[in-house]
Amino acid sequence: MVKKWMLLIALAIVNVGITNAKKVSVIPTPLYIEEGSGSFKIETKMSFYSNVNSKTEAVLKDLLSTSYGIQKWSRSSAKKASFVFTIVKDLGASLNKQGAYTLDVTDRQIRVEALDAEGLFYAVQTLSQIIYDRSNYFSKSIPTLYIKDEPRFAYRGFMMDVSRHFYSKEFLKKQIDALAFLKLNRLHLHLTDAAGWRLEIEKYPRLTDIAAWRTEANWKEWWNGDRKYADFSDMGAYGGYYTKQDMKEILNYAEKNFITIVPEIEMPGHSEEVLVAYPELSCSGEPYKNADFCPGNEKTFEFLENVLTEVIELFPSEYIHIGGDEAGKAGWRTCPKCKQRMADEGLKDVDELQSYMIKRISKFLKSKNRKLIGWDEILEGGLAKDATVMSWRGTEGGFKAVEAGQHAIMTPGEFCYFDAYQDAPYSQPEAIGGYLPLAKVYSYDPIPAGFTPEQTELIYGVQANLWTEYIPTSAHAEMMMYPRLFALSEVAWSAVDRKDYTSFREKSLKLVELFKQKGYQPFELSQEIGNRKESEEILEHLGRGKKVTYNAPYNSHYQAAGESSLTDVRGGWTYGDKRWQGFISEDRLDVVIDLEKEEDIHEIYCDIMQSPGAEVYLPSRVIVQVSSDGKEYTTLMDQSYEVEKGSTIDIVKYGWEGQTSGRYVRFVARSSKTIGGWIFTDEIIIK
Repeated sequence: MVKKWMLLIALAIVNVGITNAKKVSVIPTPLYIEEGSGSFKIETKMSFYSNVNSKTEAVLKDLLSTSYGIQKWSRSSAKKASFVFTIVKDLGASLNKQGAYTLDVTDRQIRVEALDAEGLFYAVQTLSQIIYDRSNYFSKSIPTLYIKDEPRFAYRGFMMDVSRHFYSKEFLKKQIDALAFLKLNRLHLHLTDAAGWRLEIEKYPRLTDIAAWRTEANWKEWWNGDRKYADFSDMGAYGGYYTKQDMKEILNYAEKNFITIVPEIEMPGHSEEVLVAYPELSCSGEPYKNADFCPGNEKTFEFLENVLTEVIELFPSEYIHIGGDEAGKAGWRTCPKCKQRMADEGLKDVDELQSYMIKRISKFLKSKNRKLIGWDEILEGGLAKDATVMSWRGTEGGFKAVEAGQHAIMTPGEFCYFDAYQDAPYSQPEAIGGYLPLAKVYSYDPIPAGFTPEQTELIYGVQANLWTEYIPTSAHAEMMMYPRLFALSEVAWSAVDRKDYTSFREKSLKLVELFKQKGYQPFELSQEIGNRKESEEILEHLGRGKKVTYNAPYNSHYQAAGESSLTDVRGGWTYGDKRWQGFISEDRLDVVIDLEKEEDIHEIYCDIMQSPGAEVYLPSRVIVQVSSDGKEYTTLMDQSYEVEKGSTIDIVKYGWEGQTSGRYVRFVARSSKTIGGWIFTDEIIIK
């Protein structure tokens, strides 16, 4: 797989027309590039020198051979060799991070120096992007240049959810090739969740006999249906798992590409599949009753420690991810065992009970020389000492970890959740919701202004996540990953002052074509529609900037700009862009806009969003009224609608047209009594 990948890199770059030595195209952007005027010619027979071990040298030679068509190598001195790869103790004060390297291409030699083998490997990845062909494949040359480069962050990650849908080991190896090419160094595998358990555990065979299989392939239908699991031998059972031998093969492949695989075993929540296979680990002791492990039960800890022992024996990762997110905890409040645990340990609430569980698991992992990492909910009830927080609900969780003197990995959903639409929803396959284009990913900076050097050091890295509820195929997964992972690689690797989106997008267009040549199925960036055009325009109307009175409150989590939100600007494709205001209390949007004086009015309307994956629905009833005194209202419109759960994001206009006058305008949109859900709007427009 590596050979085919590297060969096609060279051929694809030729095909997309990278022929100008003065326009070196590399993603992620190196720290420093100085280009010369000459070139180094690649022959079928080249000489090689290195001071690395034979294993590393073999990896480097193999990559070079398959990239550049080199058929034979000879050994030579450092002075005379065509390719010189050396590990050095010092690259100068400006380069001191793991993976740092210098690349010096003259017309007679390519010389790479690095602090470690990882840096040498990354230098080859850089070379693979800048090779070009002036006539045909066997007359290749590389422009003379000098590069100094090192990563911004130590942890540069991507998470693949293999629970909602199982993806083959061949698929994972293919993505490892791409991650290495982009200088990403962590592949986080979300191996367990309600939708399926994906790793062989010898001590607990029911995890792969039952918990790895469900009755329905379509996740949404299964989730909204009976959520039943199946025996692996049942007709139509959907799922799968990695045997230990499968995973060893994946791990070995990742190691050759300087990628560490971080396993995630969910606890205490998102564990329905385990509790069907082993119901004695739940608070009720019955299958299909609970989603959370019972922390009051010693058998829970026996099970988890046994599972983690096998995981640790298999995975060399410094981190073991334990999830920790979205635990319901409701059963804990009434469970006799949990109540007894809380009394015995002096725990005041269920948040502290979760913290007790996480701390206990952290202590166990530490005894095995591993570190605990979890989603930011592990902060609730008190953060375990030495635990690393993966901050997904925005950035606050990560910053709290930093304040506590502990590491954080930043992965806020707004910038890093690749299950969101990357272009206009009407042009895309169904997604869970949201809008995250390439430019938005690229704009993210994990280090906020004002952070001290000490705080900055505690931001260990950044990660993108692909949750796969709505992504059942490998082709769809790749479309969601690329080119957005190109942007994430620059966020993770490149210095802030080296970033430029215009240049990056041009390079990404070329790289998309390269990936297609290799057999990936990236999003067609050249056909990008972009954000909702209304969000780019300022619409002048009678209500703009006027006071809004709320008869039903907006939700504090989706307040947008607060009380000015509905009379300022229109929103884009997602309610998460801080322009759409959300209403769920009292099942309605109900506002009054004061125009400050009597006005002739011809039209009153607003756009309302549908995003079914997030339970955001269109209204079942819309009422429009006007008043001269704010007390007595005349109804202009009172219309009922049939509400259906659609499959995609939609934005629908609701309102009235005619002839009236008034100072006060009231707009009401009610949720369906049967479906419920949220009402989201961006602006009440009055003309």
